[in-house]
Amino acid sequence: MQNDGTGRSSRPARSTGSPRLSRLARSSNPAETPRPPSARKEPEGEPSGSGYRPTLGKTGVRTSAPRAGGAARGPERPGQPAEPVESFLGGYPQLLAEVSETGRLPRRDELDTFRLLGERAAERGYGLRELVGLYLGRTRALWGTLPGVARAATASERARTGDAVLAAVDASVAALGEGHERAQRMAVRQEEGARREFIDDLLYGRSDMGRLAERAQRFGLRLARVHAVAVATGAEKYDDVHPTVRRIERELIGRFGQRDVLLSTKEGRLVCIAGSSELEVLETFARLAEDPGPGYAPARRVAVGREHGGAGGVVRSYEEALSALDFAGRLGLEAVRLNAAELLVFPVLLRDRAAMSDLVRSVLGPLTRARGGARPLLDTLAVCAESGYVNAEAARRLGVSVRTLSYRLERIHTLTGYTPNDALQRFTLETAVMGARLLRWPEHDL
Repeated sequence: MQNDGTGRSSRPARSTGSPRLSRLARSSNPAETPRPPSARKEPEGEPSGSGYRPTLGKTGVRTSAPRAGGAARGPERPGQPAEPVESFLGGYPQLLAEVSETGRLPRRDELDTFRLLGERAAERGYGLRELVGLYLGRTRALWGTLPGVARAATASERARTGDAVLAAVDASVAALGEGHERAQRMAVRQEEGARREFIDDLLYGRSDMGRLAERAQRFGLRLARVHAVAVATGAEKYDDVHPTVRRIERELIGRFGQRDVLLSTKEGRLVCIAGSSELEVLETFARLAEDPGPGYAPARRVAVGREHGGAGGVVRSYEEALSALDFAGRLGLEAVRLNAAELLVFPVLLRDRAAMSDLVRSVLGPLTRARGGARPLLDTLAVCAESGYVNAEAARRLGVSVRTLSYRLERIHTLTGYTPNDALQRFTLETAVMGARLLRWPEHDL
């Protein structure tokens, strides 16, 4: 029998004689209850119930945001304890105390320390407004206890002391903000460099596809899906700071948000990558590129590639859009918006360049013997095809009379032996004319 100190006696527990009941009795004691392996382990340095809650900071770094009543902490990093925001005060309280007594300005090494504190706070995910609020709040809390303020006997002494302290506050906060902004600029440059490298690897297809898919998620793309690419060219070369690029980017983000879309510049062109479920983005992109608004230069041409799956599909769609722009330039197409699916015949025509050159030489070569060369007659055939072989419309577009047009068509028949009045010969003439434009004949030799 034992006394527990309250005047009552406690008996030792009787053995039940059953091993199973003994184990149950022991397990009812919290001090002896083994912790299950799957139980959540509190982070090192975070006591249980402290209100620890991980969140994402503005820079995308995992930070520790407090619940109500908890202390603000910095982001978690492997092997590095979280830092409360108060740790970025450094020697600020001591500086205020010394300045209130001497009236001096902060030294260069002290300002450099505040710059480093601002950089470190930015790296930990703290905003500048939070830091400025911390410094001003601490200044207010310390003001009445500063030695120089407490000893000031007259209003003029208090004014001089207050002016010196406020000058130190101004210089310290300015240095803190300078360091914070420097870290932010460095982070932006690093992000832009990583983004540029990813765009190059994605559009050239020169990186490991698995690794590329992992990097794509960071920029909002899911490469396992089907994507299409649109490319715009303008009178001026586009870059990341071009006003038109910024204008289109603001409109797309404001309307669609951060979805499976990526906008960038490449070799002076503006490139938009969108998932198959976001094709409305490409339509909006093309419309904004054609008409970005007053004060912005419109695009000369916008080409949209076909949809393809996977990371390799992005490369293929991009190359199709570039090919469409190239064919439009060779053929002198007037359309601003081009669809690669509608221009698939031209890669077929150029797949066997030797055969196409032989067709142009055999069918259209005799036109070089005409007075004035082959160019007027080639233009006549092209305009007739565009106008549906309606002589009046073709003559109007060429700026000649119907009689002159008829004479040219007869001359073509005489020189080549082909006439547009026959369906098969008309097809041969049209194919040869397209080939000549693609090969830039007769200005360039075949």
